[in-house]
Amino acid sequence: MNHYTAKQLADILQHDDSKINLRTIRYYTQIGMLPPLALSGNKRVYTAQHLHYLRAILTLSRTGETLASIQERLQALSMEEIVKIGDQLHLYRPGRVLENEILRISEDVLLTISPKISAETRQKVIESVSRVLQEDGQ
Repeated sequence: MNHYTAKQLADILQHDDSKINLRTIRYYTQIGMLPPLALSGNKRVYTAQHLHYLRAILTLSRTGETLASIQERLQALSMEEIVKIGDQLHLYRPGRVLENEILRISEDVLLTISPKISAETRQKVIESVSRVLQEDGQ
């Protein structure tokens, strides 16, 4: 099992988000957004589990969720689900979002579509999402 210091985690996560730093990681630890630290000998250390949590927090914060709602949401998820959320972090790179077309489907739903997708597939996606929203009464 890999063990990390808060500084090492900050350095790793700098590649994903330049705004994350040592202070942010310590703050998330202090307010209980991360699981309790592991013990290695007589030291408290971060593990890969903490790295997954931090990536999930970064991903969710980029979607506009508040820290309180993120904390509540993560507590209800399995580790597998947290990993899946964290794996989506690259989709929310600021430059990447600007490369894509953003369509407002409804007041509450925005759809981001890559310009690489064919016009036919694009239309099918829009129609499918619209149909689901209509069936749901939105």
